[in-house]
Amino acid sequence: MNKKSRNTIIGSIVVAMLAVIAAVVVSGISFWNSSVDSEAAGRPVKIDSVTIVGSDVVAQISCSSIPSSDDGVFYLYGDEVYEDGATGKVVATTKTAKSATLTFPLNLNSEDSNLSRKFLVVVKQGGNLVQVSDEHYITNPEAVATYTSIRNDHGIKGLLADLEMDDVYELSELGLQQVIYNFDLGTVCGLTDDPAYPTIEYTYDGTTYYFNGHTVTSYDTLISQWNNMGLQVTMVILNSDDVQSPYTADLMHPDSRDGHECPGYAFNTAEEGGTKHLKAIAAFLGERYSGMTGHGQVDNWCIGNEVNARTEWYYLQSDDLDTNVNAYVKAFRIFYNGIKSMNGSANIYNSIDQEWNRKSNPGCFLSKAYLDTFNYYMNREGNINWGLSFHPYNSPLFDPYAWKGQSQYVSRNIKTPYITMQNIDVLIDYMHQADFLAPDGSVRSISLAEQGYTSSFGEDYQSASLVYSYLMAASYPDIDAFLLFRQTDNAHEMESNLALGLNNLDGTHKPAYYFYQAMGAANQQEYIDKASNIIGMDVQYLVDNRILLTRSGWSLND
Repeated sequence: MNKKSRNTIIGSIVVAMLAVIAAVVVSGISFWNSSVDSEAAGRPVKIDSVTIVGSDVVAQISCSSIPSSDDGVFYLYGDEVYEDGATGKVVATTKTAKSATLTFPLNLNSEDSNLSRKFLVVVKQGGNLVQVSDEHYITNPEAVATYTSIRNDHGIKGLLADLEMDDVYELSELGLQQVIYNFDLGTVCGLTDDPAYPTIEYTYDGTTYYFNGHTVTSYDTLISQWNNMGLQVTMVILNSDDVQSPYTADLMHPDSRDGHECPGYAFNTAEEGGTKHLKAIAAFLGERYSGMTGHGQVDNWCIGNEVNARTEWYYLQSDDLDTNVNAYVKAFRIFYNGIKSMNGSANIYNSIDQEWNRKSNPGCFLSKAYLDTFNYYMNREGNINWGLSFHPYNSPLFDPYAWKGQSQYVSRNIKTPYITMQNIDVLIDYMHQADFLAPDGSVRSISLAEQGYTSSFGEDYQSASLVYSYLMAASYPDIDAFLLFRQTDNAHEMESNLALGLNNLDGTHKPAYYFYQAMGAANQQEYIDKASNIIGMDVQYLVDNRILLTRSGWSLND
C-alpha cells in the first residue's frame, strides 16, 4: 500500500486503510549478506530440526567434528527473540556427540512456553559459555493447532474493500472471490467505554491483555459478512500509533520511537513486554478468526505492509538492511507460530513492493535485497511455509499502461529496476529456485495483494490495464491472489494522478468496474475484445506469449 493514504474508521467499523531467467544466470547470483554468512559458517554444530511432537519439542542436532568443551555437554538454550547467546533458559542437555536428539516440554500457553523461542547449542569452553550453533525456531506450530479450518480457496479475483460504500454487496456484484483489508493494532488493543461492547480480556502465557470490545466486534461483523458473501479474507496487520494508548505503547519497537511519522512501525521484538504482547495478539487473532468461534474466518494474514519501505510503511530508525530484516523476522516468527498454533490452515505472508532493484525513496530498501535477506534467515533458522505478498504496481505508480511500461523501468531479467505485471514472470521464476522453496519442496504461495491502475489519463487505459493484469495473474498457477487497489477513488491520491478506484468519488461506476466485473465471468471474452481494441493488439495473445512491450519515455502514444 505504498505511497498512498489510508482511511481510519473507529466506531461501528474500524478502517485501517483501509523471457524466463536462465538457470545459469540465477545460480550465479549472490543473495546473502557475506558478514552474516561467515558468522554462520564459523559455528560447528547444526540444528537440523526443532519440531513439536505431542506435548514436547524434539530438537535434532549434528556436527562433523565435536567442539571442545570443559564438561562434554551440549546445552540447548531457549532464548526469547530479544535475547542473544547463552542468555535464555537451558531447556535440555546431552553429552557431546556427532548427532543427538534432545526432548523438552512445549509448555504451551504458560509462562514458560517454548512456542516462539529460538533455540541454540552452547558449550562450556575455558569456563565461558560459547554458542556453537545458529538459532533455530519451531517449524511446525500447526501440530498443536486448536483448529484446522477448511480454507475458502476458490479463485484469485479480489479487491481492497471500501467500507464507506452504501452498497456493501457490491463486492458480490463484482464477482469477487477474495477481499483484503487492514487490521490496525493501534485501534484494537486497549479498553472500551461502551457497556454494550465490554473490554475483552485475553489471558495468554500467564498474562492478561485487553482488546477493545467495540472495535473487535466491528471486525467480527465485517469478516463474518464477507464470509457469508463467499469471500476469502486477507488481513494486513498494521502497527500504527494512531490512538497512542498505554495499551499499545509496548508494541512499537524502541528504535521506532524517535518521532518519525509513519502509518506503520516495526513490531517490538526488542523488549520483554512488547514481545509477550505480540505473542498474545497472534494467538488471539488466530483463535478468534479461525472460523470456528463464531467471529468469522481469516484465511490469510500479511505481517506488516511493504516492510521494505522502511520510512513509509515499516519504520525502524536504523537504515541497515540486516538490522531491519532481522527485527522483522523475529516478529514474523511470533505471528507465524502464534496464529498457526490456533488455526493450522492459515497462511502467513510477508509484504514487499515492486521496487526490485531501484528505489524511489533513499530511506527504503530494494525489495529484492529485502526478500533475499528474509529468505536467508528463514532457511538458516528453520524453514517454514511462509508466503510472499507482492505489490506489482506500474512504475511510476501513475503510469496508465499496464501492458506497455517504460523501457528504463521494466525488463525481463533479474536486474530489472521494477517488477510489474508485465514482467511478473521474473518474480515467479525467482521463487522457483531451490533456496526459496517451501519445506515440502513446493513453490510458496504468492499473493499479488495490491496493485491498481489510474484513470487520470483516460478511463479506457484503466480498463484495459485491469484486463491485461488480471489475465496475466490468472495465467500463473503459482499466484493465489490478485487483489486490486481500490474500490473507490481517494481524493488525496487523485492529487498525484492516482485515480485508482473502480468507482468515482461519488460512488458511480467507472467503465473499469464493468471490465473487472466481467473477468472470470461468462461475458469475459466480450471485455477482453474491448480491451484489445483499446490496446491495439490481442491482449490474450500478449499474455499467452509473454510479450514485453515497452516505450522509450513517458509519452502515452510512444
